[in-house]
Amino acid sequence: MAQRLALQRLLSLTPRGPLTSYGRAIGTSAGRRSTFNVQDGSDFQDRVVNSPKPIVVDFHAQWCGPCKILGPRLEKMVAKQEGKVLMAKVDIDDHTDLAIEYEVSAVPTVLAMKNGDVVDKFVGIKDEDQLEAFLKKLIGA
Repeated sequence: MAQRLALQRLLSLTPRGPLTSYGRAIGTSAGRRSTFNVQDGSDFQDRVVNSPKPIVVDFHAQWCGPCKILGPRLEKMVAKQEGKVLMAKVDIDDHTDLAIEYEVSAVPTVLAMKNGDVVDKFVGIKDEDQLEAFLKKLIGA
């Protein structure tokens, strides 16, 4: 009886349903669906290089002040595109190999990729108008 009560309490505290996966909540906003963190080289290959959609790749670092300004601004602008473009976030401290491969010498560096090829790039902070123009050029709008 005591074991059953303990199990019921545990189950009542455990999140269940479609919004959880392995104990972590999955965001459902458009911004969260269009933005993802790159996990490793093969994840980058699968989700960025092989993507059928245009991709914005944000090379950043936790210690980078300008990255903390640009990142949310860029995520917001990508979310406004309603799925026409995706955003991959790459922490250069965790993925030095990717930073070297894509010749990232300063952060933030943002690449625009289509069909696995880099088609545009910028380094540093941009305002919302500049980001919108960058995204429209990538999408072809």
